[in-house]
Amino acid sequence: MNKKLAAIIALITFTIVSGMHTLDHLGWLTISPVVLMVFRWIAVATVIWFAVTKKSLTTWILVSMVIGAELGHDYPAIAVNFQVLSKVFLQLIKTVIAPLLFATLVVGIAGHSDIKQVGRMGWKSLVYFEIVTTIALFIGLAAINISQAGVGIKMPPDALHEKLPETKPQTWQEVVLHVFPENIAKSVYHGDILPIVVFSVIFGISLLLVKEKFRGPMLGFCESLSEVMFKFTNIVMYFAPIGVGAAIAYTVGHGGLSVLGNLLQLLITLYVALAVFILVVFVPVALIIRLPIGRFIREISEPVSIAFATTSSESALPKAMEAMERMGVPRKVIAFVMPTGYSFNLDGSTLYLALASVFVAQAAGQPLSISQQIIMVFTLMLTSKGVAGVPRATLVIILGTIASFHLPAWPVFLILGIDELMDMARTSVNVIGNCLATAVIGRWEGEVDFQKLPAPETKA
Repeated sequence: MNKKLAAIIALITFTIVSGMHTLDHLGWLTISPVVLMVFRWIAVATVIWFAVTKKSLTTWILVSMVIGAELGHDYPAIAVNFQVLSKVFLQLIKTVIAPLLFATLVVGIAGHSDIKQVGRMGWKSLVYFEIVTTIALFIGLAAINISQAGVGIKMPPDALHEKLPETKPQTWQEVVLHVFPENIAKSVYHGDILPIVVFSVIFGISLLLVKEKFRGPMLGFCESLSEVMFKFTNIVMYFAPIGVGAAIAYTVGHGGLSVLGNLLQLLITLYVALAVFILVVFVPVALIIRLPIGRFIREISEPVSIAFATTSSESALPKAMEAMERMGVPRKVIAFVMPTGYSFNLDGSTLYLALASVFVAQAAGQPLSISQQIIMVFTLMLTSKGVAGVPRATLVIILGTIASFHLPAWPVFLILGIDELMDMARTSVNVIGNCLATAVIGRWEGEVDFQKLPAPETKA
């Protein structure tokens, strides 16, 4: 009851404050700036109350954005000193990149010991995953280039990042050589994500080829390392409300509230791009394999709802597997395709990565040429396969990618301010995509005929 009451009061106060600002802006009513500020802080207080009753990290991250925006607007001289808190959060997240990529890629490749049994499904799955996620990347790229959501954000040249050293243009030979690790410790130290990915892929294949007595312990270590790094990320995320709030305060303190308009534009761009992706990719694929779309939607509605609410694809995995069994897909197909898809078929996340990476370049005033954007897409084709669908794991990939292109990190903090709202949508699309992938591979293998499905079970 307290949650509902707090939500209602917060909504009412924000509506009143918005109305007051609208009337004052249009000149229909003259209101003292002091009075407006007092009412804004009353609204902020009601939101804080709501966050206290909600007891949710997601809520606190959103509320911290509101608090940060208000602090930056009312006390810009103080807000600009908050950047150190944002840097602390950024550095903690950066420590996750190398071990998380290594562990998840090795487990994803070497986790299936009977290569003969899964070989056929493996190559079919990877072909399908690569085609679909590549389309997602290009749709994201097209969407952000059309909307230009990052253009016009005013930030100081040294905001939230250390000055980058001058770099001369690289030849294509240097670019190719940079992909392959010379020294893995050196790559980890410098945060060079592509050499880490290449090393992890070769390591995973090598692990798959050795005897079980050698493979087992190392695979167990990588699985443990992966789980520990996910937990590490979760712990760091408890600092996220402070880091995000400080970043928004610093941003608004420098650039004013107008920068928030760019974030709304980015949010709309993502939702429209995901809707287009579903219509031009998922629907035609479903029609090709003769999947009963209405039945499919009903069956996956529960896992998709879980994913949307928790912003975690993994939380929806058990229900998603059950749903696809009810759709007639054999368990042996589901057991291989769906977990593999959680590392290699994150459609919503890959679309978002392309969109967000170009947004960073636009916000930083360093627009990328078409050829650079294409290279970025191919970079993301590799790096987006490395992290499973956990909350905010895409942050790791974005930071690694922009570092590879010598882009500053401060625009990432702008994205973090609305990351929860974007995470809900992209995670839901991830789950839909992996459910559809099991149906595709099941049909491709001749294991299921969707035209001969039994009637759905009646739930008690």
